[in-house]
Amino acid sequence: MYYLQLLGATGASLLFLALVFVPMERVFPAKPDQPIFRKHWFLDLCFFLGQYLLWSSAVLALLLYFRDALDGWLPASFRAMVGRQAWWLQSLEVIIFSDFLIYWAHRLQHNVDFLWRFHKVHHSVEQLDWLAAHREHPLDTVYTVGIINLPAFVLGYDLEALSMVVAFRGIWAIYIHSNVRLNIGFLKMIIGAPELHHWHHDFERDRGNYANISPLMDILFGTYTCPPEEPDRLGIAEKTPQTYIGQLLEPLLPTSWSKKL
Repeated sequence: MYYLQLLGATGASLLFLALVFVPMERVFPAKPDQPIFRKHWFLDLCFFLGQYLLWSSAVLALLLYFRDALDGWLPASFRAMVGRQAWWLQSLEVIIFSDFLIYWAHRLQHNVDFLWRFHKVHHSVEQLDWLAAHREHPLDTVYTVGIINLPAFVLGYDLEALSMVVAFRGIWAIYIHSNVRLNIGFLKMIIGAPELHHWHHDFERDRGNYANISPLMDILFGTYTCPPEEPDRLGIAEKTPQTYIGQLLEPLLPTSWSKKL
């Protein structure tokens, strides 16, 4: 029964996201000539199904383990005080703290070869859209989601009060990968936009735009970039397998072995 429910929820999520983002990509396309069923579309569908059907439960279990392990780092009285704040204040604080941490964690993913081994799976996408957001190695997901949630786990924020922030982050991550370009003017320097993340996926590995929600961290630390046009080429310089199993296994294997995949 559980697996039938999980399968139903996965299908419903896929349908919902397609109904939201496909029309948006048709009406406001960043690259108008990109088809819906673009190159390696099926590979990204495998990553989507893998996230929902295989890895989400494991990632959640690890996060709960880390949450319990970090529970006693700060006095209970301080954590209780943090959790009693108004939900909007908690949300604002979590976004600021999380964006600061994930900014530097993300820069490390691009500059430390061991972390890049896993993160390059996400960057191997050569055409971006809403489905491409799901191409991510499970261990890369643990790293990213763990750091994003670290302030909430350590400081004692009310996770139920932050449920809307969690939901927003999920939708936002899909949106910034979508084949969409909307002219929102200077607001993109505050709340971000797909074109910023499109440039982050540029073929050049260290192109910038590492922030999670707001690009203010990139502006502050000098890594903000947003040319008026879309990048000419996406992807990575390294050769990498173009199969689901191959991309899961390659980061785990010695370099000499991974070349045979």
